[in-house]
Amino acid sequence: MTATTLTFHERLLPGPGGWLGTVGLGAIAAIALWPVHVPAAIVVGLLVCVGSAVALAATSPVVEVSDGVLRAGRARVPVSLLGPAQDLDVAAMRHELGPGLDARAYVCLRAWARTGVRVALDDPADPTPYWLISTRRPELLAQAIQTEPAPYE
Repeated sequence: MTATTLTFHERLLPGPGGWLGTVGLGAIAAIALWPVHVPAAIVVGLLVCVGSAVALAATSPVVEVSDGVLRAGRARVPVSLLGPAQDLDVAAMRHELGPGLDARAYVCLRAWARTGVRVALDDPADPTPYWLISTRRPELLAQAIQTEPAPYE
């Protein structure tokens, strides 16, 4: 069994506003049923709140650099196939997602993580020019990509 070397790990969970939204959704469901049956309204409101919180957590992608591989959501690529990584502040990320976006790019985006990293893909067999990845810690992710040894080195 080999040991995993983890240099960066982040689950792109929602911020406080996203979690409050789940509470609001549960409250709306409870209010809608309140005139019909109060106990059912409370139960349904709680179930909607918990269900939406679980759905948010379950669908939040993981961004990770470990064992010479960059993982962003379900996609993965060896760091040996990556070029320079550029950390992006809010304004740069907005530009990259708007007028600067190449339609062939792989994008792992979450609106609540407003900063990110753009990393060039240097694989002649892949038409994807770069990856654009949301992260709350762009400097650390860019550094991890640049310093991670390629697999099997």
